[in-house]
Amino acid sequence: MIAALTGVLPVAPTVFHADGSLDLAGQARVMDCMVDQKVDAICILANFSEQFLLTDEERHQVMVTSLKQVAGRVPVVVTTSHFSTRIAADRAKAAADAGASMVMMMPPYHGTGLQADEAYMIEHFAEVAKHSGLPIMVQDAPLSGVKLSVPFLVKLAQEVPLVSYFKIEVAFAAQKLRDLIAAGGAHIVGPFDGEESITLMADLDAGATGSMCSAMIPDLIRPVVMAHKSGDRKTAAALYREILPLINYENRQCGLRSAKAVMMAGGVIKSDHVRHPLRPLHPETRKGLLELAAEVSPLALRWGK
Repeated sequence: MIAALTGVLPVAPTVFHADGSLDLAGQARVMDCMVDQKVDAICILANFSEQFLLTDEERHQVMVTSLKQVAGRVPVVVTTSHFSTRIAADRAKAAADAGASMVMMMPPYHGTGLQADEAYMIEHFAEVAKHSGLPIMVQDAPLSGVKLSVPFLVKLAQEVPLVSYFKIEVAFAAQKLRDLIAAGGAHIVGPFDGEESITLMADLDAGATGSMCSAMIPDLIRPVVMAHKSGDRKTAAALYREILPLINYENRQCGLRSAKAVMMAGGVIKSDHVRHPLRPLHPETRKGLLELAAEVSPLALRWGK
């Protein structure tokens, strides 16, 4: 990419038939819907995409299908996380060869007790950078159990220049974003927030230049980001207040199931199946989610009707 990526970069769900098999036609429809949501980029194969429930062959199918359907209309970020440096590097090269614009990675971990030290983490990211030649977004999230300090992230960005984007979704994310931007300077090209944009206003105030939300309502989150970026914080806050109840419900009650539920209700996909051992939404939880979604009418709830 020539220009820095900013704005809203939502995570696409992976679509399954009701029997749990891949629905690649549904995956293609999700890509079209997300482009119509006017997103700035799309992230695939992330944790919210159930990447941990896919075989290697399925990952490849989802990646190829998604990139082919998007066809360059927006940049696509491919998540390539793996504890193995070799596998992460191979995944990143495959993403680059297929036309991805960026890769996103968690730090290497396998459960909370098997992690790399800082020197080997730098080598891990350096190897991925060498194989892909793409900008890398570091996902700093509690799921890994790896503590990524601001000094370490700055050192990583300095020693591996392609590591220039950061998705910060830990407790006190705004403070960490503020500290990271101040300490890293020009090395911090893309400070993003995440966690369904639940802390968006504080993170934008801290200097975040974008948000990686889910695919449920990026068309409603983007105006918040754009208003704040233009200096109109009052409008940004007002727009955010309108959608915050739905974001809170997604974050606290539904997780990765939310985008699928809304997209199924909106005719984008035929099934909102999540793979076992993930538990499907309770009917009452689904009802509550769709009631809140109907109040703000996101495109995903209307796109296929």
